[in-house]
Amino acid sequence: MTHLSQNSIIDYLDRIHVPIRERFEPLVPSVQTLYDLHETHMCSVPFENLSIHYGQPIILEEEALREKIIRMRRGGFCYELNSLFAWLLHQLGFQVTLLSARVARASGEFGPEFDHLTLLVHHLDGADWLVDVGFGDLFLRPLRFVAEMVQMDVNGRCYRLLRDEQGSTTPFWILQQWSGENWEPQYRFTLQPRQLPDFLDMCHYQQTSPESHFTQHRICSLATSTGRVTLSDLRLITTVHGERQERVLESEEEYRRVLVELFGIVV
Repeated sequence: MTHLSQNSIIDYLDRIHVPIRERFEPLVPSVQTLYDLHETHMCSVPFENLSIHYGQPIILEEEALREKIIRMRRGGFCYELNSLFAWLLHQLGFQVTLLSARVARASGEFGPEFDHLTLLVHHLDGADWLVDVGFGDLFLRPLRFVAEMVQMDVNGRCYRLLRDEQGSTTPFWILQQWSGENWEPQYRFTLQPRQLPDFLDMCHYQQTSPESHFTQHRICSLATSTGRVTLSDLRLITTVHGERQERVLESEEEYRRVLVELFGIVV
């Protein structure tokens, strides 16, 4: 590991509020380490698409991502957050694979290939683990990659993974979340390994097409110790222990002030 990589790791761990002592001690690849890194990441780095609305091109290159997320203390969407988190895990000795996922639509269909970037971490405690810090309001801790096993997250939500053959030689997997009444699909994916350049075209589409939901609305959302706080355009949505409150901000000036106060973001 180069001196530059070591400094970048320490800066990253500082960004996600890993305790000072642990930043300078070797983090052993383990399920507990993965849990801790994933949860602190979800509570420290917002899921946001603000670059798209402020004329800041999203560049899927390692140094550009470190500059934005670590040094500028911004957030991002899946291609940015999960790819950079994969870099951190790799540097710490985890075995990580990038996967392409198709996000579930309200119509019941799924989006196109490379619609979402998610991660699979291998060979921890005799299992693989689904890892995702770039989907927004999702599990705080990784899911053991086991078919049909209901898993309760620390936020109280339940998830499961279904294997869907669909007559194909390459089976699909579907991530589902329990809504309280039924299992709702979040996204579908295969286990075919991908590389970050594979996502470039869809990343360009997501930040430029009028049909992309990322170009239609501003979003900034962050998990908290008691729930979640979200800015959806001028709506401020706060959830505390399952209780949701919502109010409309009065101006763009208040919007930018809330970005700083709640998310630490200056645009």
